[in-house]
Amino acid sequence: MSDTCVYLGPELARYGFGDPHPFGTDRMGAFQREFERRELQQHTRILPPVSAPAELLELFHTPAYVQLLEEKSRTGEGYLDAGDTPVFEGVLEASLTVAGTVCDAADRLMAGECTHAFIPIAGLHHARREGAAGFCAINDCGVVIEHLKLSHGLKRIAYVDIDAHHGDGVFYAFEADPAVIFVDFHEDGRFLYPGTGSATEMGKGAAKGRKMNIPLPPEADDRLFEKLWPAAWHFLNQYDVEFCILQAGADSIAGDPITHLRLSSRTHRMVAAALSTLPCQRLLVLGGGGYNRSNLSQTWNDVVQALSA
Repeated sequence: MSDTCVYLGPELARYGFGDPHPFGTDRMGAFQREFERRELQQHTRILPPVSAPAELLELFHTPAYVQLLEEKSRTGEGYLDAGDTPVFEGVLEASLTVAGTVCDAADRLMAGECTHAFIPIAGLHHARREGAAGFCAINDCGVVIEHLKLSHGLKRIAYVDIDAHHGDGVFYAFEADPAVIFVDFHEDGRFLYPGTGSATEMGKGAAKGRKMNIPLPPEADDRLFEKLWPAAWHFLNQYDVEFCILQAGADSIAGDPITHLRLSSRTHRMVAAALSTLPCQRLLVLGGGGYNRSNLSQTWNDVVQALSA
């Protein structure tokens, strides 16, 4: 049996927005075509998406927001926020597939069925407990963290985010939670949405010192990332983490239409390979952002290849 599980299926592709929105439903297909071209199905275990009941979302989101999402999902009209996250018919069901699949992967990792899992359409890290934000109708990262704490009793969960945008929805939800060891490389908030993630934001209360934000200047490349990575790696290794989540957004790759970083997939391969060596042997990788289809297909498949080598 392969150590790496990959979730594929049209149900996951349903989470996305119509033209001309950058987060289109074609992102899944772009990844899967390259996955099959490289014949990675021969080196991984393919699993179908898994839906979940709406109650799962309430592990992270408020009941009032879940009810609003359900109502909006029926009409398919308007926005879930100030204008970044449009409603579409079935947005609730699509969101439940993302959240259900991510939690299914976490359960399989905890059961020892695999040591790595990759989900291309996941990593919706901007949504808040009480609402949507930044293309994210829900926050599956937050849902799975709460699931790991509640269902599996975990007390040290590493969350590493290399998407160009700061994972604000995760950071602020768990800013005072010592169970979440947080590392986030992102474009400096002075130049990019959501405008947060200063290096001085290191957690609060019992979690102070357990969060690391690393803002990168526009045009930052692999060389700069590689200079900064050892400090983050040392930080993570201070904790005997029980589970690791990597949000591997490909919008930090040079040529993305809405960001300004200039990383290559070499950085994503390096980070994924490093995290796969953590003693816990449980690494959940979420595709995250990425709006240049060639970039995301190359980068995510490079990550899968690194994990399945």
